Amino acid sequence: MPRGGSWGTLVSDAIRARGATPVVAPLVDFASTSDVAGLKAALARLAAGEFDWMTATSATVVDVLAHQNATIPESTKVAVVGDTTAAAFEAAGYTVERMPLGLENTAHALLEEWPEINEDKKLSVLTLRSNIATPVLTGGLIERGHDVTPVVAFRVVGVPAPKRVVEDVESGRINAILVTSATVAEQVRKQFSNIPATTLLACTDAQTRAHAESLGLKIGAVSGDTSLDALLESISDRIDTHAEND
Repeated sequence: MPRGGSWGTLVSDAIRARGATPVVAPLVDFASTSDVAGLKAALARLAAGEFDWMTATSATVVDVLAHQNATIPESTKVAVVGDTTAAAFEAAGYTVERMPLGLENTAHALLEEWPEINEDKKLSVLTLRSNIATPVLTGGLIERGHDVTPVVAFRVVGVPAPKRVVEDVESGRINAILVTSATVAEQVRKQFSNIPATTLLACTDAQTRAHAESLGLKIGAVSGDTSLDALLESISDRIDTHAEND
């Protein structure tokens, strides 16, 4: 698994419950935002209950909140993009009120499926994202007349995989690799030059799959559901099929 943090722990537990062995080797990590003062000020406003909604498009936002000892009050609702993001928030004890329910789990889809933002009430919204994420939600909410506070909560940086993990991947000892974002796909392509055909590459959503395939990665599984269980079940089924065909 190319992600650590709260999401990595959550997925590791789910994989062990299925009788498999998780290998956590983060290929991306987050670094502090270049505007720490702005982030702290926004999180102080969040804790004070100044926002009607908060949005996140990455599971790493949960790690940022924990690192900053931030809290989301009950009066602030959470809207997210991506099943990995939703799983991380729920694992941290937060309720996710809105996320895309269809196969297109994107920021554009969230804007279309978020009824409250099309009502007459002007909402106060905090949007938290990485330095490389396109501010789709910020722009869409502003266009709809809402009061938006956009904050770059963290920077994404690549992390070299341990030599042992690279050897295990290229020897075929790793049965499956989870590809959880476009950035992770880029690191998988960059760091693992010889991925065996028997190794299953599994994406968490169709958008990530499209980017991964544009890089030349052969994706064998993609979640057709918004749940983590659905993705892991798909991986288990595909691995079993590989074993039967060997």
